[in-house]
Amino acid sequence: MRSAAETKSNIAKLNLEPNSNFFSSGLRQKVDQLMNMLYAGGVNNPMDSIEQISYLLFLRLLSEKDEQLAQLDKKYKRVFSGQWSKYAWGNFVTLTGDNLFNAVRDAIEKLHELPSLSETGKLLFSRATLKIYDRPTLRAVIQGIHELDLAAHEGHDFKGDMYEYLLSQLSASGTNGQFRTPRHIIDMIVALVNPQPGHRICDPACGTAGFLISAFNYILRQHTKPADLKRGLLDGSLLKPAQWKFLEEQAITGFDNDANMVKLSILNLYLHQLEKAQIQMMNPLTTGIGGAYPGQRFDIILANPPFAGKVQDESILSDLNYKLNTRATELLFLKWFIDHLAPGGRAGVIVPNGVLFGANNAASSLREMLVLECELQAVISLPSGVFKPYSGVGTAVLIFRKTGAGIKPTQSVWFYEISADGFNLSDTRAPIDDNDIPDLLEKWHSRAEGKNSFLVSVADLKAKNYELLISRYRQQVTQIENHDKPRDIVDEVLNLEAKIIKLAQSLREKL
Repeated sequence: MRSAAETKSNIAKLNLEPNSNFFSSGLRQKVDQLMNMLYAGGVNNPMDSIEQISYLLFLRLLSEKDEQLAQLDKKYKRVFSGQWSKYAWGNFVTLTGDNLFNAVRDAIEKLHELPSLSETGKLLFSRATLKIYDRPTLRAVIQGIHELDLAAHEGHDFKGDMYEYLLSQLSASGTNGQFRTPRHIIDMIVALVNPQPGHRICDPACGTAGFLISAFNYILRQHTKPADLKRGLLDGSLLKPAQWKFLEEQAITGFDNDANMVKLSILNLYLHQLEKAQIQMMNPLTTGIGGAYPGQRFDIILANPPFAGKVQDESILSDLNYKLNTRATELLFLKWFIDHLAPGGRAGVIVPNGVLFGANNAASSLREMLVLECELQAVISLPSGVFKPYSGVGTAVLIFRKTGAGIKPTQSVWFYEISADGFNLSDTRAPIDDNDIPDLLEKWHSRAEGKNSFLVSVADLKAKNYELLISRYRQQVTQIENHDKPRDIVDEVLNLEAKIIKLAQSLREKL
């Protein structure tokens, strides 16, 4: 358990915003212009617009990196050489009309065949196609991307910030239980779970890789000099070479069964120095991770899995669904988290409130498993509007550790109710002053009790069938009012009446 000083330090690190200069860099306006160009040019779906920008942005960055490496090392074998040289970014900038359209289309559709391209790069361009059919729009977008200033400024690289802002434009999601998790909620969960160098980190429903990138940035913050942090620099300069190598090549794993999400997460990770992260397009509920179930285990699991939908019985991994007999994705994912944590591993996951209570056999079994086979550390109730405008479903965060490696089963569970998260609960989610998250993080190290928090023993949990809804345990404060006796009230009324009569008689005598 961390000290109070460490917790305060982590709060400061969490609130530090190295991308605070992003909005003054001009990149935000350029991204907005690109999205407007595409909309006016017939690419009306935000997902398609972001996908097309992603392809073109990757082509530019890959070409620039290829050129830089060639200048540094004369023996370097260029990616864009021989028959592939025509797909280098510089060739597109000078073309117009059909020549431009045909060249870009060929590059996007054939790049996955490029022998020297990384596996993640090949996955990014798998089944890719050009959807910008209006030639003037295509040229304008390419010129716009070409003119983006993507160089580092004052030691900070804004490329990742720019892409995260681009991903924030995804307002067409929210179907099938999928929606973007707010950045401040992701950062809060990561701070509670506290990932460290050498940890294997997984998000089995990674979407655009928000949790994975937040965990990466959290580790960098912990290993960046304080003076550099104050300047907005996040470089992880205190990490040892072996820690850097592990972080870049082995630490990060993500799965998603949506091809579009996988492509967006690949480029997001690429722009955050994680081009070798392990990202796969697969449904972990139906496909095992090599060998016998559960296969690979992880030190850290962070996730906000789909809350809706049912998986076909015959598709679900039999070992995953053993004794559960459920098709509900939120329950199957929770079982997956438990099964895939290494001994002593930690998880921070979001679940709908329906998982926390009720007599459903699968949900009851999972709650009992969390308490008796894991160390369930915290249940954090989130405001019901935290996922607006996508969803108004009630949710909670579960923080737990797998038993083993010195970790014993649950002794008590810390409950915390966040009533305000720094944003209003309307569809606009505008910023407000009320925010319980700093208080939550301040109390976390000691599991302190207060207005919003309290501890519940395992015995009390068992007495209520291991239900985890915070309202089941919140103490109701009853105020006892002392009322006067009826006789005393009547006497007081009569005394007042006598005074009124006396005053009236005095007034009459003066008239």
